[in-house]
Amino acid sequence: MMNKINAVCVYSASSTKIDSIYFETARKLGTLLARNGIRVVNGAGNMGLMAAVSDAALAAGGQVTGVIPRFMVEQNWHHTGLSELIKVDTMHERKQKMAALSDAIIALPGGCGTLEELLEVITWKQLGLYLNPIVILNVKDYYGPLLEMFARAAEEHFIGARHMDIWCVAHTPEEAVTQIQTTPIWNVSFRKFTTL
Repeated sequence: MMNKINAVCVYSASSTKIDSIYFETARKLGTLLARNGIRVVNGAGNMGLMAAVSDAALAAGGQVTGVIPRFMVEQNWHHTGLSELIKVDTMHERKQKMAALSDAIIALPGGCGTLEELLEVITWKQLGLYLNPIVILNVKDYYGPLLEMFARAAEEHFIGARHMDIWCVAHTPEEAVTQIQTTPIWNVSFRKFTTL
């Protein structure tokens, strides 16, 4: 069964000093989402992978909604060419708004902010607060150590084995788009297994 995906929140790096393969992947993802009629939702940054996804989606005729705290706009860190720019007061509001606007999450490689966003939305899904697909786009095995940490957490019973199904792992943008369209919506009844 195919999910109806209208908008995808893309978590990604703002760094500009990273390997070109990450930029190529980001641009391909933005293009694919636009060609599938899927709106990109992101943090509205004007640098790094965030800007690469946005620019590629826009160039392919897609729509991009950026959500950014006002203090970042005051620093001119925001992309000025997006379809829609939503200003919020705090980083917490930014994350909540991005998730609320999305029918799925795709996490490209990134630093502390990206990791924090990804882990928070995984926690929300474990608690039944976010039910949509979450895809980790594991370019160059960037997320390998994190996936190993998840496996160890399950092995040592810090998380339940069933919670390993909260996320999917993709290795290409094409695979990521397929996964958001085909991964079943999370069953909110799993909330009762949160501590198992």
